[in-house]
Formats: sequence, structure tokens, C-alpha cells
Amino acid sequence: MTHDLVTTASALLGVVDELLDEPRYAVDTEFHRERTYFPKVALVQLAWPGRTVLVDPMAVSLEPLSKVLQGTGLAVLHASSQDLEVLDLACGTTPTRLFDTQIAAGFLGYASASLASLCERALRIRLPKGDRLTDWLVRPLSDEQLLYAAADVDHLLAIHDWLLERLGALGRIEWAEDECEDLRLRGRPERLPHDAWRRIKEARQLRGQAFDIARALAAWREERAVKLDQPVRFVLPDLALVALAQRAPRSAPELRGARGVDDRHVGGQVANEILAVIDTARNNPPPLPELTPQPELARDLRPVVPLITAWINQLATELDLDPALLGTRADVEAELRGDEGGRLSTGWRADLLGEPIHKLVGGHAALAYDAGRGLVLDDRHR
Repeated sequence: MTHDLVTTASALLGVVDELLDEPRYAVDTEFHRERTYFPKVALVQLAWPGRTVLVDPMAVSLEPLSKVLQGTGLAVLHASSQDLEVLDLACGTTPTRLFDTQIAAGFLGYASASLASLCERALRIRLPKGDRLTDWLVRPLSDEQLLYAAADVDHLLAIHDWLLERLGALGRIEWAEDECEDLRLRGRPERLPHDAWRRIKEARQLRGQAFDIARALAAWREERAVKLDQPVRFVLPDLALVALAQRAPRSAPELRGARGVDDRHVGGQVANEILAVIDTARNNPPPLPELTPQPELARDLRPVVPLITAWINQLATELDLDPALLGTRADVEAELRGDEGGRLSTGWRADLLGEPIHKLVGGHAALAYDAGRGLVLDDRHR
């Protein structure tokens, strides 16, 4: 399919006018985040019946696309979590309706299926191979790059049709739609500065003053990375952060002795800020965030968790489902504890898993091993 490259505001407004009348459209993005804190969008690909468009965000603002995303059309994407973040940052919104073909494929037994594998299986089409490390921010984009980018949306609507046909035959369209809506409502992940230390493995192992300093430095680093739009490792590498927490230097010369610290960190305003953060943490440690205590699982229910988990995994195989979509050990424990909002207590999972689990622990059903069928959940009639 041919594609159009949009580089002017008037051309983009024409695209928006067309898309507002479309019941569904395919979307994909190309972006980089290796040198920035926030993903930097380099291209937005859109497709609907009869047309494929590539929008160049380095030539035109993407803000007009917000009308399309907020409209009534169904946005069809593949492995959309990062694309949703990119669209939210670039357009100020995400689609009001979403269908993720990777999630939907999981309900047919294809765990984490790639777009290329779905194209081959569903349409007998091989996508053009592109350079995985291509720099999408360099202009002009080559014909090969544009062809590769267009291929990411050219076939999404056909794959959507293929998935709906098979999901419908199994009665699982609603399951897939519910899971896509859960992803859409999750929104952009929020990285809170006071929680940044949790992402540093070595910092989690520190104790006492070193732990306090590490938490303070991690929060400072996160805030500075956001302000400068730089990856946190550019501001201060993990190795340097942990070394500073352990050494707790009091002067710029002492900064030089810490592993991972280079010239960027030992002079000027950055050095002053680092020393100030360390000094404050030494004398006034940042408070630990209050954690809501998680109730322990009743002792008599603990032995049943691995048994139920094994049954769920077997059921996933029987239903040709991605086991992670059906339910995890953590989901089982949450259901047995009665946690509010547990995945197994709402929607299609409640009927398939939640109710049988409660019948089991309530003594109204039993799990038994059958040589020909594996684990079997049978009702107990009293």
C-alpha cells in the first residue's frame, strides 16, 4: 500500500477531518528515549481503509490528532503501552477506545506475539525487515525507513478482523476488549521521585545513613532528570549514587574519590547540589513513604495456593490462553485474601476462576487428579 508523508499543518488537518468519520483506524509510533527522560516521538503512522499516512512530528505539531484520539473511532495498536505514553505526551491525550492486537492474540494462545508473527500467521504476509537500531530522528528519512514504518500499520485492521473472527468463535471478544480497556485506563506510569530508590538494586540493600542518603540522592536525580529531560543515568549513574551514599562526602574534593563520579559531578552547581542533598539526608533523613500493610494470607489457605495455581496453568493450556492473562499466583493470593479490586473478582475472570476458587475453599468443590485429564475441579454434593 502506498503512503503519504505529512509535513504541514494544513495536510495534518485534512487527515484529522478524514479520520473523524472513520469507525476505526490503526496507529503506531516511532520514538527514542535513549538520550532523554521522556520518549521523543519521531514519527506517527496512521492507516484506515484506502490510506496510510506518516506524520512527521519534527515538521508539524501533533496536537490536532487529539481530536481523533478523543473521538468515537476505535484505535487499533499492537503492543501499545509505550505508544500510549508517547501519544499522551505529544497530543495530551490517549484514545478513548482501544484494541491492542497483542493483548487480543493472547486470548488465542499467542503469548506476547510480535506484529511480524501475527502478519505471517493471519495474513501470510512477511513484513519488510528494518534496521532495529535506525535513528528515526535523523532527517530526511529514507524510502526504506518510510516503507518499514508504514508496514507497522498497513495490516493492523486486517489483523483486527482476523482476531475478532477467531475470538468470536470462542466467545472471547468481550474478554479481550475488557483487557484492552484495563490497559487504556491504567494511563501513563507515574515515576515519583520519593520512590526512585526502589529501582536501584544496590540501594535497596543499604542500611542506616547510607540508605537515607541513597533515597535522597535518587529523588534529587529523578527531579533533575525531569527538569533537564535527560536519562537518570546521565545525571548520576547508579554506581556513583550508591558509592556517594556509602562514603557520604562533605566536600567537592571528597566527591572525586567515589566510584562512578566524573568531572560532571565534582564542580560547579551540580557538586553543590549533591553535597547539599547528602548533608540534608545525613541530618534530616527523608521519611519513608507510608505503606499500607498487606494482610497475610490465612495459614490454612497457604497450602491451596500452589494447587490452584497449577490448576489455572492447566486450564490456560486447555483453553489455549496465555497463562499470564488468565491469572497468576499473586492473583490467587489476592483473591483468597479478599483484596479489593483483585483481577479474579471481576469480569470474565470472576466467572471462570473466582467463583470456582471460592467454591473450592468453601468446601463445595474439590480438586482431584485424573490420570487422563490432570487436575479436575468437581462439585461436592452434600
